[in-house]
Amino acid sequence: MALFGSGAAALERRTYADDRGAGVLHTAALLVAAGAGGAAVERLARRRGGWAEAGCVAAATFAAAGGTTLSRTGEQMAGLLAAGDVDGARALLPSLCGRDPSVLDTAGLTRAALESIAENTADAQIGPLVWGALAGTPGVLVYRAANTLDAMIGNRSPRYARFGWAAARFDDLVNLIPARVTGLLVVVCAPVVGGSPAEAWRAWRRDAARHPSPNAGVAEASFAGALGVRLGGPTQYAHELEIRPTLGDGRVPDVDDLARAVRLSRAVQVLAAAVAVSVACRSGRRVSARW
Repeated sequence: MALFGSGAAALERRTYADDRGAGVLHTAALLVAAGAGGAAVERLARRRGGWAEAGCVAAATFAAAGGTTLSRTGEQMAGLLAAGDVDGARALLPSLCGRDPSVLDTAGLTRAALESIAENTADAQIGPLVWGALAGTPGVLVYRAANTLDAMIGNRSPRYARFGWAAARFDDLVNLIPARVTGLLVVVCAPVVGGSPAEAWRAWRRDAARHPSPNAGVAEASFAGALGVRLGGPTQYAHELEIRPTLGDGRVPDVDDLARAVRLSRAVQVLAAAVAVSVACRSGRRVSARW
């Protein structure tokens, strides 16, 4: 996606205007290009047979997924905080989320990292698996392009409040299914970290809708319930301070809870991969017939 990001930035220099219409055209052009490129690659692979097409989808999904990096970074953050290296944890936090680390203490860094692990389990890993299973290479590439655009222009800064509106809304749309799949898998996997499936389900159904994001709230609330912690509260980004609603009704998370969140994320990712392969094999896609 680095090449896509560079192309998007270059196009933005030509298309930017402080209105939604310009943002819609900018976003649509890039997403159509990503989908067309994915479709062309998949057609070429299909000519070589079902296994080549399957390999193409698998390669695209592997390239788009970031679950391994997410888990590794979460482990590094937990290690730094356990060692009392607050400065090191502040330096690492931007690898997980866009919050301002300079205003966060150990508790704030722990909560920020845990919430990011939860949200990005859906965005970085479950999303590519879901769209790879449902729509093949074009689906994976459009999904990752939508995520990249949302990160680039979907924020609420003065520059992108209108221009980035379409990118943010499309990202919400394509994450509706992955976020809810994540919530279900967290419920199933809660016992892996000593959590309660019932509490994960209850926190999701009770608290997720209070979150400003229709999707992040599902992942964060289910994680909070599974881990028995309380997430939410004041959240400082570079451009604004948000007062987030409370998710879950447990204790304030500590460093051990962050380590448990990483283990829970890994369990969810493994189960999601198994489910995605099963769905792809049983769907009506041409590749499944070859398998």
